[in-house]
Amino acid sequence: MSFSAADHLYMQQALRLAALGLNTTTPNPRVGCVMVRDGVVVGEGWHVRAGEPHAEVFALREAGARARGATAYVTLEPCSHHGRTPPCAQALIDAGVTRVVAAMVDPYHEVAGRGLAMLAAAGIDTAAGLLASEAAELNKGFVSRVSRERPWVTLKAAASLDGKTALLNGQSQWITGTQARHDVQALRARSCAILTGSGTVLADNPQLTVREIATARQPLRVVVDGALQTSPDARIYGPEAPTLLVTAVSDTARHQPWLVHGIEILALPGVGGQVDLAALMTALAARGVGELMVEAGAGLGGALIAAGLVDELVLYLAPCLIGDTARGLFAWPELQSLADKQQLTWRDARQVGADMRLTLGISVRASGG
Repeated sequence: MSFSAADHLYMQQALRLAALGLNTTTPNPRVGCVMVRDGVVVGEGWHVRAGEPHAEVFALREAGARARGATAYVTLEPCSHHGRTPPCAQALIDAGVTRVVAAMVDPYHEVAGRGLAMLAAAGIDTAAGLLASEAAELNKGFVSRVSRERPWVTLKAAASLDGKTALLNGQSQWITGTQARHDVQALRARSCAILTGSGTVLADNPQLTVREIATARQPLRVVVDGALQTSPDARIYGPEAPTLLVTAVSDTARHQPWLVHGIEILALPGVGGQVDLAALMTALAARGVGELMVEAGAGLGGALIAAGLVDELVLYLAPCLIGDTARGLFAWPELQSLADKQQLTWRDARQVGADMRLTLGISVRASGG
């Protein structure tokens, strides 16, 4: 189906509105809606947070009677089911809208084309696929959670130009500059959860909260501590944000020091006394986690990549050299052939302050040949 220049213009505006919910809508998708009648925008709206009205409702409220005969541009197919709010498809029908253009079909099984079908059955002209890739990128966490039953996983790392994350003695603060570190706060703010490992907690005692950016919520902090080595008094278990401790230890008696601090514990024993990372991803998705940010050391980061559980690498690269004996990015077995290298794909590269931010997709690991 072909779309006009005006269709593109209005959908771009709907996407800009949807992005206003970048840090607030979880676990719901980010959605924007623009109502247009006779070439004039008569209503706009965006979804703010779960449990509150959807984008279409806000746009219809603003449009009022002018919604009759209008076109609705919405970044995600209008819902057709009763959730925490009534179905938006029915609201559009009741308002007398004559055309609905959706950027993408909703992958959620309760909708999945039913919203557009409901509109079409009511005699409304429907179309989907306009700026679909942009809409999918905006909601990559939601799409991953409902279609793959695992979060979209972004692994963040910071390194010197020679690929080192810390000196041999463990000193790592700070390789990158203040602007890059502020940029990391924006990544945290949009994430549903932030995952780290026991090694990072023991070495750095991080808080892993969103700072410097106004936010109405703090992401869930997830600590992978297979052998329960971290202290219940570590900063990451403080009250500033919710924390989930994930361990391979099933003995509930050993959980008590954390439980008395009010820390939730999830036991997911895997092979060799390690946490079952694939099961963890499934469990996080079931909790509504769509975008998962990983801020961890070389061991956990390498394990997640090796398990095929990382979708994207965001690497902050500082213009400095700190030496061959310094610590590397990821723990990785020695390769005997370059055919076994982990392949990445470029997605974005830009300067942030004095540093470079490289965004790369992680593809299926090569298997020789």
